[in-house]
Amino acid sequence: MEVSMDLASQMILFASVVDHGSFSATARSLGLTPSAVSKQIGQLEDKLGVRLLNRSSRQVSMTAEGRSFYESCAEISAEVSRAEALALSFSGTPKGNLHMAVTVAFGKARLLPILPLFTAKYPEVTITLELTDRAVNLSDSDFDLAIRFPEQITDSSAIACKLGSSRRILCASPAYIAAHGAPETPEALTDHNCLSVSTVSHWNDWHFRDGPHKWTIHADGNFAANSADAVYHAALAGLGIAQLSSYLVEKDIAAGRLIRLLPGYEEEPTDIFAVYCTRRNLSPKVRVFLDFLLESFRAAPH
Repeated sequence: MEVSMDLASQMILFASVVDHGSFSATARSLGLTPSAVSKQIGQLEDKLGVRLLNRSSRQVSMTAEGRSFYESCAEISAEVSRAEALALSFSGTPKGNLHMAVTVAFGKARLLPILPLFTAKYPEVTITLELTDRAVNLSDSDFDLAIRFPEQITDSSAIACKLGSSRRILCASPAYIAAHGAPETPEALTDHNCLSVSTVSHWNDWHFRDGPHKWTIHADGNFAANSADAVYHAALAGLGIAQLSSYLVEKDIAAGRLIRLLPGYEEEPTDIFAVYCTRRNLSPKVRVFLDFLLESFRAAPH
């Protein structure tokens, strides 16, 4: 019995190494050292009498035998995860680490302020938060869920649960407007310094409408950043014109730190979603967090 359990654990570890692409990435995800992971895989190969992985200094790749063996290992890993989620659901008490990816500006402006309410209600749930605007494929990662705009959802197997909506507002600082003037039409933006987000190309296609007339202007200028939050601070500093979510800039507009531009040409609000993977059982910690988000954002985050 001891041998079979050890073999099963090593098979699950092998699947994890393949999924992460390296011993070091696997070690980080499991709280182990790379040498410990490598040793276990070596022992597995010795037991089976075949080489499963080709090693290099930075990554690993499967041998032909490894590719055949991986399918069985991945199935075992998935079954163990399903069994663990089922066992946790029996207890009725949400617990464990909740790992999520959240778009940067929304995470800072809307999620972080309410997280203490969740952790107070569910003290046995810990949170690992990654603020990122890059695309995240949940089926190929260890994230339990993500909070994304439509342009950031790339996983066709994921379920998207609408949390609310936000209008994208064109704005610039008073200093920029004083120096360069304010555009009076969408076409006039081509004569201005428009700030862009490097990680989500669709966010740099700014859409406008006036009744039946529509425009798309591609943001072009001398500044790009990897998050909308950085673009927001660049706009406050007077670097140029930005198109940002209303929840991020509404207080600055009210206080006069930013000036709203072309309000008569704004598109309809865009939705924001909580996204989770359909291939995984919905564990109690994820279920209660989704309920918490829906309750918190029942009034749309605009």
